[in-house]
Amino acid sequence: MIVYSEIASIQKRIQSFNKGGSVGFVPTMGALHKGHLSLIKQAKLENDVVVVSIFVNPTQFDKKEDLVNYPNTLKEDLLLLKSVDCDIVFTPNPKEIYGENVKAKTFDFDGLEFQMEGKYRNGHFNGVGTIVKRLFEIVTPTNAYFGEKDFQQLQIIKKLVEKHKIAITIIACKIFRESDGLAMSSRNLRLSKNYRLAAPFIYKTLLKVKDLFGTKNVEEIVNWVENEFKNHPLLNLEYFEIADEKTLKPAKKTTSNKKYRAFVAVFAGKIRLIDNISL
Repeated sequence: MIVYSEIASIQKRIQSFNKGGSVGFVPTMGALHKGHLSLIKQAKLENDVVVVSIFVNPTQFDKKEDLVNYPNTLKEDLLLLKSVDCDIVFTPNPKEIYGENVKAKTFDFDGLEFQMEGKYRNGHFNGVGTIVKRLFEIVTPTNAYFGEKDFQQLQIIKKLVEKHKIAITIIACKIFRESDGLAMSSRNLRLSKNYRLAAPFIYKTLLKVKDLFGTKNVEEIVNWVENEFKNHPLLNLEYFEIADEKTLKPAKKTTSNKKYRAFVAVFAGKIRLIDNISL
């Protein structure tokens, strides 16, 4: 495993590796866990070379405190990456990525960016689009791997590739969960004991939603979820929506020719957790 922090060096190395072979890419913000490792393992099976980036992107944080508090575990991350035989790791600093102008560009994702997370995190997806496009330009992968936990982000990256005609295949990977059902996330490291014990309630609620879907209408399910969280002593619901998987627009009524997914954002104290489930 080789670690690079400069664009010119990693590009030279990728070119020397890539003699007509495929390059798999897993972009991360560090604080790696088994969910990340599952993406890397899949990339290893499907590509000749695997590149992982670790870069905490300042332009996608709408709150400075979240950027400041984001865990920095580079030493531990590198050990984990070595354990799964990652080939190349890219650990740039903001200046290497952005130069002197650390600023997000503006993107049009055909309205995907205004749903759910877009309503609550101002400018977030412009930041995501900016860094992902930049990393794609640097690494030039064949395939890029993203988890379905951030399903809205996944759809937006697919739209980015489509609209900018980027020759990369986006591979969606299933949500990797703890044994109690909590979706794995770097934010879980910041949960206190009480909140960590409470957090699996999120997934349990989504499983119940999956059971109710088809027997109850959307409004009834939304009301049920809202009441469940109103009665919870520790978890505060920010939003719950049942949405069309393709457009991400909230569903009022459902039809048999569309795929739907339930999305939820919850505060466990100051820590914001998101999850979703296919219906």
